[in-house]
This record gives sequence, C-alpha cells and structure tokens, in this order.
Amino acid sequence: MREEEKQRSSQDSGFKRFMKKRWAFPAIYLASAAIILTAVLWYQNSNSATDEYDYSDTDVAEKKYDEPSVEVTRSMENFVMPVADQDSVEIQKQFYDYTGKKEEQEAALVFYNNTYHPNTGIDIAQKDGESFEVKAALSGTVTRVDEDALLGNVIEIEHDKGIVTQYQSVTDVSVKQGDQVEQGQALAKAGQSLFNEEAGVHVHFEIRKDNVPVNPLDYFNKPLSALQEAAPTDNTGAADDSGAAEENDSDAAAEGEEADDAAGTEEPADEKKAAEDDKAAEDKEDKNAGDKEDQDKNNSGDQEEESTDSSDASLNSENA
Repeated sequence: MREEEKQRSSQDSGFKRFMKKRWAFPAIYLASAAIILTAVLWYQNSNSATDEYDYSDTDVAEKKYDEPSVEVTRSMENFVMPVADQDSVEIQKQFYDYTGKKEEQEAALVFYNNTYHPNTGIDIAQKDGESFEVKAALSGTVTRVDEDALLGNVIEIEHDKGIVTQYQSVTDVSVKQGDQVEQGQALAKAGQSLFNEEAGVHVHFEIRKDNVPVNPLDYFNKPLSALQEAAPTDNTGAADDSGAAEENDSDAAAEGEEADDAAGTEEPADEKKAAEDDKAAEDKEDKNAGDKEDQDKNNSGDQEEESTDSSDASLNSENA
C-alpha cells in the first residue's frame, strides 16, 4: 500500500510540475485544436468522397443500362412490311436476284430511258391502285429526306451502323432529318415516280447494309441481328450487265424476227418469179406450136395449088 501511495504521489507531483511550466497550457490548447481540426477535415473529406462515388456510380449506371437498352430493343424488333394492312397490298415488282431464274430476273427489271435497270428493292402497291400510308419497318433515326423528281421523294432511316431502310416514290412526308421514329410510325404516303411509271401509285422499299441492297423478303419477320450477322455481296454491276445482256437478247430476237419476216417475204417472190418463167416458157412453146401449124397449113396449100396447076396443064395438053 505504501509503495502505491508513493507512486501516486510521485505522478501527482510530476503533473503539477508540468502544469506549472509556462508553455504547458498553450501546448495543450494547440494540440487539442490540431486534433479537432484534423477530425473535422477527415469527416468532410469522407462525406465528399462518398457523394462523388454515388454520383459517378449513378452516371455510369445510366450510361450502362439506359442508352444500350435502345439498341437492344431495336435488335429484338423484326423487320415488317412498311404498310398498315399487308392483306390489302401486293408486290408489283420483285427484287432483282442475279442468282435467280431467268424469268424472275426479267420480271425484276425496270425499263427507263430505253435501258433496263435491276430493281434494288421491292415495289409495293395497293390492290385497288389507291394511295396508302407508308410506315417505318423498324425503329431508328431519320438520316435523309430528299425531294427527288425522278425517284418520287426519298426517306432513309438508320437502324444500326451501316444498316438502313429506304422509302422511295412517296408524297406528303411527315418526318424530317434527325427525327427518332418507332416501328409502325407513319412516314408518308405512297406516290408515283418517273423512274418506274408503270408501277403507278406505289412505294419502293429497300433494305441496305453497308450500301449493298438485300432482298427485303429475306428479312421480313426476322430481327435486326440477322442482318447484322449477314455479309451481303454487292452484285449491282453483275445485275447491270445481265440487264444489258437481256436488252441485247431482246434486240437480237427482234432482229431475228425481222429477218424471218423478210425471208418469208422473199420466198413467195421467188416462187412467183419461177411461176412466171414457167408460164412464159409454156406460152413460147404454144406460140412455136402455132407457128409450126400455120407453116404446115401454108405448105399444104402450096402443094394443093401445084397439084391443081398440074391437072389443068394435063387437060390443056389433051385438048390440044
């Protein structure tokens, strides 16, 4: 007990000696202030870091989930025919497939300015020939709205990088460049074009990937991802050559028919000439026969006269 009391008394005496020093209280004050200030700064920095993390995390979440959700939605949509009622329309002219049958290729050629052109899309017309609303085949962004007298106005919608749909031969356009459109939204009305006048009131619809036209019928009711994975080949040049060859074949066939007609005309002429020659020969033979007959008659008459003269001479001599 005495030792503990001695230790306490020595600690108290040491503390009292420390407090009696002049710089003791200022040192304690400064140390306390430093501790308090450090605690305050640490607390503020901790809250600031927490707030910054929360905001940045929210921003990342928006970028990571909100923006791509549009692309995911588009990729899940299926291409549809750009009309409201598929039962009321018909495909007036098919897509030109250079690997297709010759009859199908001929039916997919568009004749303009004395030249055959391969159809790079499909031409859709109302069965009754009336106009109809043209709708977006897929959601996307309008990248082009052109007034074109030859094609009859053009609307282009981009659905993914390099994948677009085009709507030609339209009137009363209700969208503009930069508009975001949803699948099935009205874009315009079917109209006419100088390029394909024989189609009448129609819409020329195209699907393109990297500016290469593909057959829309191959992608109707299929998702955008099906075209994203495809690798179409640009055969426009080959189709042009085929169209030119088709035109040459038609011209050659026409020339052949003309030659046959000419030959058919010449053949009767030759037969007629031969018949005339035969008739002339017969006439000549008849004439020669007639001349010979006349000559025989004349000779016969001369002989009769000579005979008569001889008889008269004999009678005269007898009388004498």
